[in-house]
Amino acid sequence: MASPRLDVNDQRGRRVVPVDRDPFTIGRRIESDLHLTNGDVSRVHAEITAAVDGFRLCDRGSRHGTFVNGEAVTEHRLAHGDRVRLGRRDGAEFVFLSDDGASVDGSPERAAVGEMRQVAVLLEGLKALSSGKVLDDVLAMVVDSAIAVSRAERGFIMLAGDDGGLEFKLGRSRDRATLPGDTFQTSRKIPEEVFRAGRPRIETDLLDGGLADRHMGTIALGIRNVLCVPLRLVRYVESQDTVTEDRRIGVLYLDSRTKGPLLAPETGATLDALAAEAAVAIDNARLYRAAVEKARLDQEMATAAEIQQALLPTRSRNGPYFDAAAEMLPCLAIGGDFFEYIDLPDGRFGFALGDVSGKGPPAALLGALTQGSLAAQTTVASGPADALIRLNAALVRRAIEGRFVTLFYAQLDPDGTLTFCNGGHNPPFLVGGGGDVRRLETGGMPMGLFDGLPFTEESVTMAPGDFLVLFSDGVSEALDLNGAEFEDERILESIAGAPAREAPVQLEHLLSNVKKFTAGAPQNDDVTVVVVAYRGPAPASAAAAGKR
Repeated sequence: MASPRLDVNDQRGRRVVPVDRDPFTIGRRIESDLHLTNGDVSRVHAEITAAVDGFRLCDRGSRHGTFVNGEAVTEHRLAHGDRVRLGRRDGAEFVFLSDDGASVDGSPERAAVGEMRQVAVLLEGLKALSSGKVLDDVLAMVVDSAIAVSRAERGFIMLAGDDGGLEFKLGRSRDRATLPGDTFQTSRKIPEEVFRAGRPRIETDLLDGGLADRHMGTIALGIRNVLCVPLRLVRYVESQDTVTEDRRIGVLYLDSRTKGPLLAPETGATLDALAAEAAVAIDNARLYRAAVEKARLDQEMATAAEIQQALLPTRSRNGPYFDAAAEMLPCLAIGGDFFEYIDLPDGRFGFALGDVSGKGPPAALLGALTQGSLAAQTTVASGPADALIRLNAALVRRAIEGRFVTLFYAQLDPDGTLTFCNGGHNPPFLVGGGGDVRRLETGGMPMGLFDGLPFTEESVTMAPGDFLVLFSDGVSEALDLNGAEFEDERILESIAGAPAREAPVQLEHLLSNVKKFTAGAPQNDDVTVVVVAYRGPAPASAAAAGKR
């Protein structure tokens, strides 16, 4: 008996389709053996199965029914010439042919797999690709559409990695199932050659000629026929025909044990069109995934920035005998600078400014660690130098390679005595009432590099009205558009030119000058300033009340 055929007449025209699978599925699903797009046809409408007595048509629970020669059926033994209608007015019709003659109305029989079917499948595939955003979904759509067009048994996607080599991404079978494993189970020679040359490759039989020795792994799986096409991304300037991008991003590999439609001429042309659109869809999905990942990271960084700001003390502090104001402006979302206020048990006021090497999250984490350790060490240390000795030992024990911390820490007594230790930090400016300026340099090296470093401290006396300006190197090394640095001289000019000596005024004036100097230039480092002004000994009642 000859292979049965269906003489189909629907909204896409007339064509003859062989019943070459068992079961042979019919419906609106793109993977159906007979794919119909009419409105009354269900996604899974009916199927034809081989039986001992011939072929049977079974309705698969369709919404609008299946009719043979005008009668509704749920199952029917097909005979040559039976007219089948799927659905009602908007359905589709076909005639079952089981001999070698012409169709019942005398029209010549079309090819087994016509171009119209492939175009319809292609259009359905492209429509699905245009709606895909998640990369894994787009890859599955590409392979499934290619298998539906070519009737291949399996399909694989390989994409170019960062090193330029092909990386396996996905394998799918004809029934739309993802193949197990995360490697390419056939020979990589063909896809690698196609990717390198940028031209499609068709192998009609791997046993022919000298191919067998080169593809033994593939032949061992029973694979004989292969079609592999490059995924070539081409983008054009809008409203022009100028190519702005042309590169290969991977390959689409299809294989089968039998030739069938896989090696038909129209299949290659259809897959070329599919591959071109698939490359764009894959690249867009990658861009979308990158954008989503960036948005997630941006949100996480924003949360980290909020946490970092919460770890810092309040911007301004007013005590019985001092005023303090500070600001930390990170170069990135979070930074490696920090400042700290510490109220000591004996009534002294401790304050610090630290700068961790580097920028971003690693510096921020080490900065938070240093800030917390400093607060802990000051409660047991005998003075600023002892606190930095203990802090350095704690950082060295953690052995954070390539990272160090510069830190200035001082304690201010109610009587104006200022005791400080500078651990490799920019020396602050101590500004006297007459405008005289002194740099506070006594201390030692940056912390976290070497164990057992010595640190020394020094005490000076502040008079009422004196103030201290601490700053990170993000201030003195701030760059303008020409690459010039702000430098210490401009810090002194800002101090002298401020309208008042109060800590908040000095802080705002210095930050404003830095902003004007760097206008238009990107911030190249974290910017942190702390200003502490001494007001004089507090009255006994205020001292007893403590800080406000």
